[in-house]
Amino acid sequence: MIDLLLTDPVAWGSVLGIFIIVVMCAYYAYMFIHNSADESK
Repeated sequence: MIDLLLTDPVAWGSVLGIFIIVVMCAYYAYMFIHNSADESK
């Protein structure tokens, strides 16, 4: 399974896409929480 992922560019593309989406969501959630916390002080 791991070998197939490492050698298949389509799998790499989907994994990379999912990773980017997760990172962007986490980043926006962090910024939203951080800004809300700053405004409430």
